[in-house]
Amino acid sequence: MKKKKGLRVCFINLLVIVLTAVAVYSGVQVWEIQKDYATEADMRNAVAVYKPQTSETVNQSVIDLQAKYPDAVGWLTVPGTKIDYPFVQSRDNDYYLRRDLDGKYATAGTLFMDCRCTPEFNSQNTIIYGHHLKNGSMFSALKSFADKEFFNKNTVGTIFLPRETLQLEFFAYLVVKYTDKEIYSDKLSENFIEYVEQNARQYRKLEPSDGDRIVTLSTCSYEFNGARMALLARIT
Repeated sequence: MKKKKGLRVCFINLLVIVLTAVAVYSGVQVWEIQKDYATEADMRNAVAVYKPQTSETVNQSVIDLQAKYPDAVGWLTVPGTKIDYPFVQSRDNDYYLRRDLDGKYATAGTLFMDCRCTPEFNSQNTIIYGHHLKNGSMFSALKSFADKEFFNKNTVGTIFLPRETLQLEFFAYLVVKYTDKEIYSDKLSENFIEYVEQNARQYRKLEPSDGDRIVTLSTCSYEFNGARMALLARIT
């Protein structure tokens, strides 16, 4: 009887230790997540001074941004969402996944342009990536375009470059694999529009014209392994 009681006490003590360890680990994880969110918010506030205020031929604020952060390309704004950030480009598509504009480690990373695309937006399809964070920052708002009413109401965006302002007209929202060669290529195939129309969750028919340039905003989706959300726009 004493032996069984002793085993029971040992089991209870072990259970308490395990539960305490789990609680401590969970607490540390929550603290780390909140710290990451705070770091992202601090950087966002720090660069807010460079946000362009008007659509001008010469955007001095973007020129100043590039002087401070050489990898900066421009500034992206999507009205009706929290997407209002500078974006960068490096020699590869990994560097800014977990780095801020200063190049310091940051879980939230920085919005960045695909390294295959030209910073002048001369590519047929310019892809800009950003993380999908649970606090709604970065590119989390792309999921809102899955809703038909939201998609129909929020149709435009703006990209501010040093010496040009580009107006975006959103026309498709998709969820695809990250390996999708139609969506994640800097060149458009002959069947690109047909492919998008057939696979889009939301779609707005556009009259294609020669020389159309597409901008694709992309972030993670958690619907299936390797899923990505893609919001497509035409430069008008």
